[in-house]
Amino acid sequence: MTDPTPQPGAATAAPVAPLLPPATYLKAALPHIGAWTQYFLHAEIPVLAATAAALEDLRAREDDVDANMLTSVIQADPLMTLKVLSFAAGLRKPSHATQTESITTSLVLMGISPFFRHFGPQRTVEDWLADQAQARDGLQQLLRRAERAGQFALAFAVHRGDTDATIIHQAAFLNDFAEMLVWLHAPTLAVKIRDAQLADSTLRSSVIQKDILGVEVADLRQALMKMWHLPELLINISDNRHAERSNVKCVVLAVRLARHTAVDWENAAIPDDVEEIAQLLNNSARATLGFLHKIDHPILEAASLAGSPPRD
Repeated sequence: MTDPTPQPGAATAAPVAPLLPPATYLKAALPHIGAWTQYFLHAEIPVLAATAAALEDLRAREDDVDANMLTSVIQADPLMTLKVLSFAAGLRKPSHATQTESITTSLVLMGISPFFRHFGPQRTVEDWLADQAQARDGLQQLLRRAERAGQFALAFAVHRGDTDATIIHQAAFLNDFAEMLVWLHAPTLAVKIRDAQLADSTLRSSVIQKDILGVEVADLRQALMKMWHLPELLINISDNRHAERSNVKCVVLAVRLARHTAVDWENAAIPDDVEEIAQLLNNSARATLGFLHKIDHPILEAASLAGSPPRD
């Protein structure tokens, strides 16, 4: 992935985002997964406008900023999280690839000043998709789902006393990043996938993705994580082919529940989700359902305060 480089200037001058050309989008599917991964390895990844603004506010007082202050901004945005983790991975020695990497440890590894030097003023999603209203809406729904999946997964891990709770949360939060990249760089194709899903809810997402993109998004996600040399534990926990492992199951069930409850809690698949989560948590289905609603309530309240329509 690429990142805008700040222009040199006086030490006291605040960085100014360069005038950037309009975003260009893929109109047709690339021929194979290798072509997709190569494309995204070098593609620009915009971030949320709130993230970009918060980073510039911190940049203006860089001398007072520490890793925890940056972490609170970065980890609220899966796109910025992905950029930081992939950059930090390039700084690690190959022998350290198995280490757990959080945003905070990544920032400590690179240093505050080097972080601001590498990550100049960020292009925003809102600018990138300025003339793509359907893609903005689709991406916003996906971002909201990622937040909820992360919170569900973290709650499951904490309830189970899992020592990898932080990385489990991160895996669920980033689970849909490849689909986010498709919304950003191939919005027409992303809309086709969404419309096909709406037209026939019985069709598996992977089948539709394969038909329209030529690849399954889950395979693209795993390939990109490996190409970016993200931490091995994060890659493994994100691999839903190993759902028999409890830490992977936390992620799989959290992502599935967030998807099935994206509109409301009336989806016919939810009782089965609750039953599987109850088994994971060693609890009754009734108690588990109450637990899930308690997890979800603060997220809904925050979304309402931010102007998003609440779900029933």
